[in-house]
Amino acid sequence: MTLGLSQAAHEEYIDGYGGLRIFLRSWRPAAVRGVVVIVHGFNSHGEYYGWTAGKLVEDGLAVYALDLRGRGKSDGERYYVQDAAEYINDVARVVTLARSRDAGVPAFVLGHSAGGVISCLYTLDHPGEVDGLICESFAHELPAPDLAITVLKGLSHVAPHAHVLRLKIDDFSRDPAVIAAMKADPFVGDEVQPTHTIAEMVRVNERLGRDFSQITLPVLILHGTTDKVTLATGSQAFYDHAGSKDKTLKLYEGHAHDLLNDYGKDQVIGDIRQWISRRLA
Repeated sequence: MTLGLSQAAHEEYIDGYGGLRIFLRSWRPAAVRGVVVIVHGFNSHGEYYGWTAGKLVEDGLAVYALDLRGRGKSDGERYYVQDAAEYINDVARVVTLARSRDAGVPAFVLGHSAGGVISCLYTLDHPGEVDGLICESFAHELPAPDLAITVLKGLSHVAPHAHVLRLKIDDFSRDPAVIAAMKADPFVGDEVQPTHTIAEMVRVNERLGRDFSQITLPVLILHGTTDKVTLATGSQAFYDHAGSKDKTLKLYEGHAHDLLNDYGKDQVIGDIRQWISRRLA
């Protein structure tokens, strides 16, 4: 599976929380001006960010994209997480590794969808570790009835490993090539979320709703207006309640869920590059 990879990634495994191996891709420029850690969402993994990484590398940014535990090439029960803190711990290890390799340069986290939820919680639990947060298609509010979410939370206690939620791949992008690649991807095409994973993400979002004001680092929030997987109102709520003085919300008219793998992605990556460039030393 390739999606316009602009340069080959360095691939490695690192030790994740609880002894699981976490698969990590990275791309490096000749001279590093900053670091970006990408956290993918559901129905995805790090390979989907090769094109994005190539653009960021052009600006002197070293880019790291992990496969979350249970996803892509990382170890773990498929799509399952016992505690969202395990995701946070894995992201923290990647950020620490990236900063150790290029000490003294600004570091940013870019999270897509559920990866944006994870990235937000990371910044809450690890204040001061990164210099900016980019949330793309933030999965804070979902197009699902509250009753359905409540039922899924209840099922997580009875059947935590039951796979119950399949996201509609056709809603991720308007680009047929991207949709075809996702459906053919053995790590994504048959992905169904377990009840307990959903319940954990709901609990994280409940906490974020209470604690957005505690997020004070620079924040860039991006969302497509026709996103059918997550609601742009969730991104608006984050923007409205974030404690950051330096915060920006950009809504892309007509864009689908996966902004960086959709038509119009050049505009999106241009906005990201400009935002990061203004915050580099």
